[in-house]
Amino acid sequence: MTSDQSTISVRGHVAGPAGTTRLFAAGSGDYGSHQAAFGPLPAMGRAPLIDELSRSGLDGRGGAGFTAWQKVASVPADGRRPVVVANGAEGEPLSKKDAALLHNAPHLVIDGLLIAGQSLDAKELHLYAGAEQLAPVIRAFKERGEARIRLHEAPDTFISGEATAVVSAISGGLPIPRDRTKRLTDSGLNGRPTLVHNVETLAHLALISRFGSAWFRSVGTGSAPGTRLITLSGNTAGARVYEIPTGLCLTEILVSTGVDPQAVRAALVGGYHGTWLTAEQLDAPFSREGLAPVGARTGAGIIMTLGSGSCGLAATADILGYLAGQSARQCGPCTNGLPNMASQFARLAYGDASGRLPQEISRLAALVTGRGSCAHPDGTARLALSALMAFASDVEAHLRGRCEALQ
Repeated sequence: MTSDQSTISVRGHVAGPAGTTRLFAAGSGDYGSHQAAFGPLPAMGRAPLIDELSRSGLDGRGGAGFTAWQKVASVPADGRRPVVVANGAEGEPLSKKDAALLHNAPHLVIDGLLIAGQSLDAKELHLYAGAEQLAPVIRAFKERGEARIRLHEAPDTFISGEATAVVSAISGGLPIPRDRTKRLTDSGLNGRPTLVHNVETLAHLALISRFGSAWFRSVGTGSAPGTRLITLSGNTAGARVYEIPTGLCLTEILVSTGVDPQAVRAALVGGYHGTWLTAEQLDAPFSREGLAPVGARTGAGIIMTLGSGSCGLAATADILGYLAGQSARQCGPCTNGLPNMASQFARLAYGDASGRLPQEISRLAALVTGRGSCAHPDGTARLALSALMAFASDVEAHLRGRCEALQ
């Protein structure tokens, strides 16, 4: 199942129950292989789809983690024909899963979008992704003669995949988050009820529609059923995408993918808006419930390991600098707070021994949290604060002019 795209390395399932390889079960991205593996496109009404999704326990795979059935059910059945959007924009630099899915299983994503659209009697269907990811989708459209779905190119920016940014871009506006006075499912694209689902969520929806919720729950755990895609990077040789049983422990994921946990100093879980976990916390299950006690989230399925010879403060400073430059410049917390926080963190990471730096970083993080036009300031602050906690001893070392990673 390795893609011929050099930037997208897709691996099989991590050691788990039989039937773990699901999303890439066709073995190829062509329509014939897809049909042989999954059969014809099923038809489902609104109520049966919502019921099956509810029984499955599928949550969103785009980062926010909202349950799939609740998002579908929140689209009002009031006679206004809604819009359904497949979101494949991966502005997150550490994530490659959506790209891998669109290159290796585009027909499964298309199926999910068509099923959701049919069940809701949608007026329009849209697929939004980066230029490189649209190429295999266009080929898939030609194979199946698909003309109902409109394609839109997403820019390569961190915030372009946020749901309101997606709707703004599709409508011809800037691909930046918008203040929300109403939910998108009430009033989205051109005022119509709009359902935005991540492409992986829609691919799972296509499988659940075919094989049922009991089949979906036959792997994973009771509270975290099914499989999910992860992108693993860091100690590994480049980013790799795996399909794993949800709820697998982080340590087991590392061992199964050839990473020695003893060589891992920490891991960034959930991506650039995620949380640093220490080596002692890596026994946590990779699920919403499993990561909650250590203050982390699955996000878009990202795990970046930090080797023993790498400085976590320097890695965080570099990420914060990037995030500060990726804001929409719509509010004070982004325009002023994030650059200031990134600057203070860089001073701590790269040689300034001022004893007040950790307190100032914490103050700025508290100042921007909950005050932005979108969640970008909150996620950036979360990363900064988690680094101060995970690398607390190195913070003290840096303030004394040393670095634990270089000792």
